[in-house]
Amino acid sequence: MSAFSEPAFAWEPVTPRGVAAFARASLERLLVVQAIFALIATASVVWFLSDGVFPVISDAIRHLPDQGEIRAGKLNWRADSPQLLAEGKIIAISVDLEHSGGLRSPSDFQLEFGRASLRVFSLMGEFEWNYPPGFIIAANQRDARPAWGAWSPDLLALVAIGMFFGLLLVWAVLATIYCLPVWIIGFFCNRDLDFFNSWKLAGAALLPGALIISGALVFYGLGACDLVQFGFALAAHLVIGWLYLFISPMFLKRALPAPRPNPFQQPGS
Repeated sequence: MSAFSEPAFAWEPVTPRGVAAFARASLERLLVVQAIFALIATASVVWFLSDGVFPVISDAIRHLPDQGEIRAGKLNWRADSPQLLAEGKIIAISVDLEHSGGLRSPSDFQLEFGRASLRVFSLMGEFEWNYPPGFIIAANQRDARPAWGAWSPDLLALVAIGMFFGLLLVWAVLATIYCLPVWIIGFFCNRDLDFFNSWKLAGAALLPGALIISGALVFYGLGACDLVQFGFALAAHLVIGWLYLFISPMFLKRALPAPRPNPFQQPGS
């Protein structure tokens, strides 16, 4: 690339040329753009939970019996078992005290509460966790319904705050890791790129992948793609970030050679 092709203004980190512009941009501009992309990603996660997961949990609580609890690591269940409490496209919640395998849902994830453990079924396999012995957890509609109604908005807020600041922190850490390869690429391709500029370029190169995975999560929540396709998008967003790391430095101007002194020029003339 010639020096004239270098972008002069950083405003869109969705193309390799736009990512390259952030190498020359101020740190404040990079942080502002990262915050915008973090807000987009956070909004997609909050929408996904509030639209596809939380309603199923609320429905499951409405089908709980009048009495029941998890105490000393054991579920005290006063209703039929196995029983499907609620089901959606993404998640299903059921009770099978003996984990007999007699009730399976077509949902992508199924949470099955047994007598002493919780099992989660999905395409990734089966996972099991024992109930914590030191806690008492309501498993009845009378206690669980008002508690969920009071805590679910706070839980969404905590997810939003953790997601937003967590992304900014992860991007800063990854940019610190990736800035060395970016600088090496710039060095061997003779680009005008120091370590700080490499760090800013690396931080911007992570944003296109974040935008892709945010859109994929929305499509998954809407049912426009399945869990396998979402998994491919999850892997693709990592590869895309790496591609931007390698391609974007090519849009920066070449490093100018240091001026050589004139051997025929007299000192002081």
